[in-house]
Amino acid sequence: MDRQGFLHHSDRVLAAIDSNKSAKSALVASWQRSSRLHQLDPDERKGPCRVSDSQLAAARQKLEPLIRSAQGALDQLFSAVGGVGCCVLLADRDGIPVERRGAPGDDETFRQWGLWTGTVWSEESEGTNGIGTCLVERRTLTIHRDQHFHSRNTLLSCTTAPVYDHEGNLAAALDVSSCRADLTEGFVNLIATAANDTVRRIEAEAFRLAFPKARIMLLPGSETGALIAVDDDDLVIGATRTARSQLGLAPGPLADPFPAADLLGGPAVGRDGLTEAERGALQRALAGSGGNVSEAARRLGISRATMHRKMARLGIHRTH
Repeated sequence: MDRQGFLHHSDRVLAAIDSNKSAKSALVASWQRSSRLHQLDPDERKGPCRVSDSQLAAARQKLEPLIRSAQGALDQLFSAVGGVGCCVLLADRDGIPVERRGAPGDDETFRQWGLWTGTVWSEESEGTNGIGTCLVERRTLTIHRDQHFHSRNTLLSCTTAPVYDHEGNLAAALDVSSCRADLTEGFVNLIATAANDTVRRIEAEAFRLAFPKARIMLLPGSETGALIAVDDDDLVIGATRTARSQLGLAPGPLADPFPAADLLGGPAVGRDGLTEAERGALQRALAGSGGNVSEAARRLGISRATMHRKMARLGIHRTH
């Protein structure tokens, strides 16, 4: 972009910031944050900052389980978009790409633009951009060319989706970026759909790896991604962000696991809805052990405390 183009974009951004459009426009609200909160200049010519190799290594290590979960999904996404001049980036919560997919023939171009691991794309650092603004607004979005805050980034088109970890916390952002000038709105929409599908696969795989000994189940009647983890005692011990949204659960570890039967349905028995099959299994184990709770628990492969809890819930009393 020439000097005149820089000034034209800068003037447009500053005029929008001084208007009252931010109440109606998420884009202008982001421009305002960039200018007023982060004190950035849209006419800044200096390129994006980079972290040191040791800082990048630390960022990768912190996100390692998610990176490991994402490998196959990133490969599949790049196979769909790489041939049309796009690169794929997985950035951490600080907006630093820690994993990347790109065609060797495009690498030098993307490296010059800063679409590379270790470059800082937070909104605080780069103003309105796909990765940084996605992390702030926590939604899938596209920042297309002159929607960027910095004039030097207006040749980029970036579509980004947030990625949540196994406890429902914002963990990363998945970005598909291009420097092509001929991207149509229809193709950008396809990229957004592909990015969202990839995020669901990454989150599902990360969830499975976080609960390797649990049964992973889909909430009945729910959309893809609403997964729960159920332990050997039929207690829900984990839930994805989508499942938590439907169940009204806050992010973080589940402090109070609850019976899976409450969610999955089945014949209700007692106040907590455990199944008749579970009642029968406990009664048979108690009968076979002569009413000895410890022996019944051993036969069922559960702890004595769990056995007592299940008996109390089902209203089963020890027989002598």
